[in-house]
Amino acid sequence: MPEQKKPHVVIVGAGFGGIKLAKTLAKENVTITLVDRHNFQLFAPLLYQVSTAVLSEDEIAYPVRSFFRDTPNVEFFMAKAQGVDQARRVLLTNHGEIPYDYLVLAAGSTTNFFGMESVEKNSYGMKTLQEALHIRNHVLHMFERANKREDSEEERRRMLTFVVVGGGPTGIEEAGALAELVNVQKKEFHHLNFDEVSVNLIEATPHVLPMLTQDLQDEVVRVLREKGVEVLLDTQVMDNDGNNLKLKSGDVIPTKTVIWAAGVKAVPFIAKCGAEVDRGGRIVTEENLLVKGSDRVFAIGDCAHFQLEGMKRPLATIAPVATQGALVCAKNIMHSIRGEALEAFHYKDLGTMATIGRGRAVIQNGSFKMKGFFAWVGWMIVHLMRLAGAHTNFTVALKWCWNLFSGLRLGRIITNIQLDDGRIR
Repeated sequence: MPEQKKPHVVIVGAGFGGIKLAKTLAKENVTITLVDRHNFQLFAPLLYQVSTAVLSEDEIAYPVRSFFRDTPNVEFFMAKAQGVDQARRVLLTNHGEIPYDYLVLAAGSTTNFFGMESVEKNSYGMKTLQEALHIRNHVLHMFERANKREDSEEERRRMLTFVVVGGGPTGIEEAGALAELVNVQKKEFHHLNFDEVSVNLIEATPHVLPMLTQDLQDEVVRVLREKGVEVLLDTQVMDNDGNNLKLKSGDVIPTKTVIWAAGVKAVPFIAKCGAEVDRGGRIVTEENLLVKGSDRVFAIGDCAHFQLEGMKRPLATIAPVATQGALVCAKNIMHSIRGEALEAFHYKDLGTMATIGRGRAVIQNGSFKMKGFFAWVGWMIVHLMRLAGAHTNFTVALKWCWNLFSGLRLGRIITNIQLDDGRIR
């Protein structure tokens, strides 16, 4: 008798959820195809450190194939997912169709500019490695160019005004790291007037990090202001033409640098999967993580809208949601293969943490709260545990410790220099 064909599981997305799911299912009698347009897993929580020259790109990205060198039932397929034909059970990509027995959507999210086209055109998102490098190159270029504009204080101030929009963890961490980068530059630009430099954090609501208690929110704002960041709460952005940021109040901030950390939405591909999506483009799932109306397609992580009865809002787009969902999704795929009942997903909240620069952070998990240096040590340990590869753990820990004591940023390398033939390298 011929050997029975193993069930084929296709996973779209090599983020936290996708990698965790593939690692878990690799132990089972299934074949797995992992699809992603990039050949690396990105540790997105540390993108802000690449954008502010603390870390280099290879320290927050890990090759996908390295995860599965000892698991031959996992194959990586580098392609851009473009849609799903559920009737034929195929994933559509720019490199052809991939048939599946079970499909898991773990494609992640992208920046949400809330329909403001001018803001999207002239602002910097921070969801990809390329965007983080773009921010680093741009910020460093602004200092170099301002240093040569001796004829115009107005233009220098515009170049040296940096605005971060969004008071969530990404915005807080980016603003704090930018303020520290300014202090590094201050020691090396001998003729620039650093009174002309400003770092601004804008949040549309009256609160930063709304998941924290008020005392920790106040601590975050206090530390940011201590670092020289101007914090503008209850302030909404209306327009950005690349030279001026216009606010709903009518005020204008002259700036060439707006970093947008104010919201996320599902990647556009998710809307082409033949199922219901919410306003943010996230695909709606049942309590067992099956896509609503499907018996073969699951969704986890940032691209999934998971909201049980009684929940005020869907689960947040954070790594613990994706990794916990991956474990339940793996169980349910195996339950489905065996003809067993599927389990409901119950998320366990692991709390919130955010760093406000070197040596300063806040942590809250239920009634437990911590701030200051020891919170930063806790933040550092948690993030080191989640990084992939022993080499990365060692080099990142070394850089963080060196940065803590010296404040040095050796990653201040401008890489997009225009060559004589006009090409950008």
